Amino acid sequence: MEHVIRAVAPGSIAQELEIRPGDVLLSVNGQVPEDVFDYRYLMNEEEVLVLIRKPDGEEWELEIEKEYEEDLGLEFENGLMDDYRSCRNKCIFCFIDQLPGGMRDTLYFKDDDSRLSFLQGNYLTLTNMSDRDLDRIIYYKLSPINISFQATNPELRCRMLNNRFAGDILKKAKKLKDAGIRMNGQIVLCKGVNDGEELERSIRDLTGFLPELESVSVVPVGLTRYREGLYPLTPFTKEDARRVLSCIHRWQRKLYEEYGTHFIHGGDEWYILAGEPVPGEDTYDGYLQLENGVGMVRLLEEEVLEALECRTGDDRRREVSIATGVLAAPYLQEHAERIREKYPNVRIKIFPIKNDFFGEKITVAGLLTGQDLIRQLTGQALGERLLLTGHMLKSGEPVFLDDVTVEEVENALQIKISIVESSGNDLVEKITGY
Repeated sequence: MEHVIRAVAPGSIAQELEIRPGDVLLSVNGQVPEDVFDYRYLMNEEEVLVLIRKPDGEEWELEIEKEYEEDLGLEFENGLMDDYRSCRNKCIFCFIDQLPGGMRDTLYFKDDDSRLSFLQGNYLTLTNMSDRDLDRIIYYKLSPINISFQATNPELRCRMLNNRFAGDILKKAKKLKDAGIRMNGQIVLCKGVNDGEELERSIRDLTGFLPELESVSVVPVGLTRYREGLYPLTPFTKEDARRVLSCIHRWQRKLYEEYGTHFIHGGDEWYILAGEPVPGEDTYDGYLQLENGVGMVRLLEEEVLEALECRTGDDRRREVSIATGVLAAPYLQEHAERIREKYPNVRIKIFPIKNDFFGEKITVAGLLTGQDLIRQLTGQALGERLLLTGHMLKSGEPVFLDDVTVEEVENALQIKISIVESSGNDLVEKITGY
């Protein structure tokens, strides 16, 4: 793969050397980088020899003196500098298999790439990796690595992933542990499959990887309405959720006493389904699993309270609306009432949006689509501003999962939209207008 340069940072070494977008990096110190980690490793020198090919075919050999870890200021068209590695599993719980047709192509790509785990926090099954791939993780010290365990019972894991090679997960995790690679784990819980005694077994086995395995989250499987022909999974009930949390809490008490860490964490959805309060902040061990929906409810509350403590409040008048998933709506209502204690003339309407696109069992805000927002908010009194969480949008772009843009939603609803970043302070600022 050619490493085409997409951008050059202003004031960088590359700009001074007249390297331009469209140029191609051919080699560093005589070696062709296999991917971004090779490139970074090769650049960690005080003297580097870089070979660049210009668009007209001319090749420039540049001898560069710099600080040891100083970057040249290059961005490449392919941020990974290599092809993305796809997943060959056929997991019974795979969300991508539950997508409807007609969505953008990138949504159907199943990645299982260790480099994306390090760069973006993606979770890996480790089934699509060779021994060389594991050795590269260790060699480049790619840490932390996020691993989808699902089950430690070898036969069960093979069935869940529909991969006869999936049963050696603990062997691979041990190799990473022995090399000092930090890890975080995930268990996607499927009712009647890897819950109950199998969950107990998985937690028990995974505690043997402490402290390198820093945390493990347990999250309920997401089930859309597009499951025809797929493994028959059923949703968890309130009583199921209580049993799962009872197991998690029992292990948390044991492990905190022995190791000083809670280690195993339940996703926020369990507490909401069970009708139980989310744990205190100290239970989350520094929020290691936020991207998995673990502790987001608690952290947002703490951040909102902190943001309000710094404000005296006033009598400003403002009317805003917040559209969110069914899961988060009750908590946002509580935050709205706290804000109104200091800003009594600020009116805040919370609109829980039912997920018609994927099915009503999907309740998180991050999987809402533009068309559901338009359909359910048309004709509503939305005030002067509509607030949406950034989790609804494609990374770096104002586009929802169904390719509807923020601008299209604004035009359809005739209201200006503000995107709230994932912090309580930003929520307070967007609601109050400063």
